[in-house]
Amino acid sequence: MKIIFIFSCVIFAAGALAYENSDILSARIESCRGCSLNRLPEVKKFVMDDAPSYERLEVKFITGAAPEVVLLGEGDVELERLALSHLSRQECNELLQSRGFIKKTKKSEF
Repeated sequence: MKIIFIFSCVIFAAGALAYENSDILSARIESCRGCSLNRLPEVKKFVMDDAPSYERLEVKFITGAAPEVVLLGEGDVELERLALSHLSRQECNELLQSRGFIKKTKKSEF
């Protein structure tokens, strides 16, 4: 009985994380506009200054929400939710880049 339970837990955990970077179609950062961010200056700089420059990434401000990035697949299905509060600004950028997100290119003006 123990073996079946352990096996079921392993299968469930593998299924929950069974996606590849190519499955990620977009992402959303959810965070409060002030409270949590004011206590996390590095994350605040990332959310306010860096995040808007990434393709396929939106920032959604939700009152009282801790800063998280939500990775989305086809049909906006949530693939994974990652907390940002323990990361530095650089680590937040590296996290997005490791998941295949790139910064928008500046369009030249004519």
